[in-house]
Amino acid sequence: MATSVIDVAIVGAGPYGLSVAAHALHAGLDARVYGEPMRAWERHMPAGMLLKSEPDASHLGDPDRRHGLDAFHRYSYGEPVPVERFVAYGRWFRGRAVGRALEETEVTAVGVEGGLFALSLASGAPVLARTVVLALGFLPFAHRPRALAALPPEAATHSSDHHDLSGFAGRDVTVLGAGQSALETATLLAEAGAAVRLVARTSALAWNDVPAERRPLVSRVLAPRSPLGSGWPSVAWSRMPYAVRHLPRAARAHIVRNTLGPAGSWWLKERFDGAVPVTLGTRLTACEYRDGVRLRLRDLAGAVTTLETEHVIAATGYRVDVSRIGILHEDLRRAVAAPGPAPRLGPAFETSVAGLHLVGLAAAATFGPAMRFVCGCDFAARRVTRGLVSRLRRSRRA
Repeated sequence: MATSVIDVAIVGAGPYGLSVAAHALHAGLDARVYGEPMRAWERHMPAGMLLKSEPDASHLGDPDRRHGLDAFHRYSYGEPVPVERFVAYGRWFRGRAVGRALEETEVTAVGVEGGLFALSLASGAPVLARTVVLALGFLPFAHRPRALAALPPEAATHSSDHHDLSGFAGRDVTVLGAGQSALETATLLAEAGAAVRLVARTSALAWNDVPAERRPLVSRVLAPRSPLGSGWPSVAWSRMPYAVRHLPRAARAHIVRNTLGPAGSWWLKERFDGAVPVTLGTRLTACEYRDGVRLRLRDLAGAVTTLETEHVIAATGYRVDVSRIGILHEDLRRAVAAPGPAPRLGPAFETSVAGLHLVGLAAAATFGPAMRFVCGCDFAARRVTRGLVSRLRRSRRA
């Protein structure tokens, strides 16, 4: 029996995948989204984590804006969102905006067959699609320092490898990093009974200010609020991602690198201080594994010390690299390749392969820092859907 052809296959059922699906279905496209809804958020975020983004910056995108986080649960200003509730919200959104268009099976490969995209599913069923949207989230791009490469998985992991931290109770753990993930992971480890320390290259930890619901007029004019924080640059990057795309590559890279740099949320500081010893201004240069982990550290003055620990968790962020999109057949990966590791995308998030789109973190190098966060979902979904509709209409007229 011939395999039916769908308009668009959306790979990934996190905030971006669900948002694109909601818009594509509303536009009348024959769309399917593949994956377990909110799986990465449920299984690769530590239990008890709170979202750093404000509730008002944590809405998924639907065409009529009826299914925001505030429709699921009312939050007061500045109240942090537990990750468990955000997962429940994503699944609630799926039920109202996506419904049966979601298939809870993983896509294992994406290739090309007869001018169409051919998807292999973990369920064994083949899928042919005229277009594909990759909403892969952050997991494929977890960055581990090169110095940790010599350590086995039982000795060194990435922060995204963990949900339940209770297994570290009574163990000596070193967390690398200075951003929210590092600070919160270290705090949760301490609260779970681990002997934990934090090691970071920065000379001082940064913490976000306590948000004030009411601010003087001068403050509101000089530093207006946005989903990316306060200040006119943050307003521009969050409200005009389409403009970021037209900037020179170096300028875009600078914006992504320096907007919302490593810092801890205001509500975490009291729990962190006094609970987690900190070593700052120190770089990991080498390590070995022999009856435990030995880390070789170099400080700003060049002095070298050795730190012994049982386990290292690298809370060192994510770096987009097309070569790490393992589900793409090699010929597609080569075709998507750009001057740097991140792909260059068109106005509808389309890669250099016609009909293949990338959203979420993978689009940040083109559309700016909003794509690193949930607040970019609606913009991405609207732009992608507009491009899909246009392409499919042209192909049907041809």
